[in-house]
Amino acid sequence: MTISQIDMPRFLSRLHALSEIGRDGQGRLTRLAASDADRAGRETVAAWMHEAGLEVLIDRVGNLIGLWQPDGVTGAPIMMGSHIDTVIDAGAYDGCVGVLAGIAVVEALKAAGYRPGRPLAVAAFTNEEGVRYAPDMMGSLVYADGLAPEAALATVGTDGTVLGEELARIGQAGPHEPGFLRPHAYVELHVEQGPVLEREGVAIGAVADLQGISWQEVTIDGTANHAGTTPMALRRDAGVAAAHLITWLRDRARAGNGRSVATVGRLRFEPDAINIIPGRAILTVDLRDPDAERLVALETDFAVQLDEIRRTEDVTVTIRRLARFEPVLFDAAIVRTIEAAAAARHLTVRRMTSGAGHDAQMMARICPSAMIFVPSIGGISHNPREQTHARDLEAGVNILLDVASHLSNV
Repeated sequence: MTISQIDMPRFLSRLHALSEIGRDGQGRLTRLAASDADRAGRETVAAWMHEAGLEVLIDRVGNLIGLWQPDGVTGAPIMMGSHIDTVIDAGAYDGCVGVLAGIAVVEALKAAGYRPGRPLAVAAFTNEEGVRYAPDMMGSLVYADGLAPEAALATVGTDGTVLGEELARIGQAGPHEPGFLRPHAYVELHVEQGPVLEREGVAIGAVADLQGISWQEVTIDGTANHAGTTPMALRRDAGVAAAHLITWLRDRARAGNGRSVATVGRLRFEPDAINIIPGRAILTVDLRDPDAERLVALETDFAVQLDEIRRTEDVTVTIRRLARFEPVLFDAAIVRTIEAAAAARHLTVRRMTSGAGHDAQMMARICPSAMIFVPSIGGISHNPREQTHARDLEAGVNILLDVASHLSNV
């Protein structure tokens, strides 16, 4: 039985409505995990799940799950989903598309009188972005047994709050143990957040793998001193040391095979005064590569470079590991199903690597998983200018529909 009709006006209306939840007086969208805005978003999504006839379930770390289990249908579910928490001053599409698409798929199947061979579920995972609480992808990591619920709930946020207390405050600390609903398979629709599909004129990305991620915080200590009276040869300038490190990271990533990337996303000098040599520099380093061995080599070279900077700049360097995730290979059979679904709908498709982390990489620990990408205009994401054409969203939701209906009967 082929299901061909998604109610796109309803999907787009919901996407717009969700994008208005969490806007401040300047119109900026910020819906951080376990915040009041997150509560409003969760309650809205839960209401749409109820409207779609889903049983709404919440686990201890706030993962929100809608379950469609028709009478007499048993077995592990096909799970779709993503997240609805955002970065600061966010766009409307990241994560939200996947959650709302999952609801739309269930509604389309029910409207067509389709009876799945196994249940279907839609998940909105807690704290995927990791802006307020670290690490990112926390809800799905806990769900996939990669982090103890107690450790997640005890996490202290950037604002001094405790995640467990905040979830309880907003009424999103559920009774279920994370992982209580073990999926048969997991499929996540997501905007690409990069420029590849748009640049190549391809409608659908069948995501075959996902980059490994290494996050570290580097603290460089030199000596704060007078900017005018300290000769250049006698300085222990933490700012200069940080600058050397940043340019080395760029050059090392460029010298790779074109798949390694390195980013310094945050940099702070102390005492941060125009006429004082920086005595301390604190910076974050984000290293990524889809190949596990190359990622290790990049980390090793980085450690060697830190030793070189210690020696040449006469500074001390300390490292704090923030997060590390191995590269992920998605399920080859599901990737082929995505490609076949695109071909059946006469849509162009290419296999690709995800450069960003997603809940799917965590779910791949416990069940066959894969992702569907649709183009991002200009490759822009984590930005209010984030946008995807409605026609591309429709193509992606239809592919999710085809893949989910297929997997529910195999």
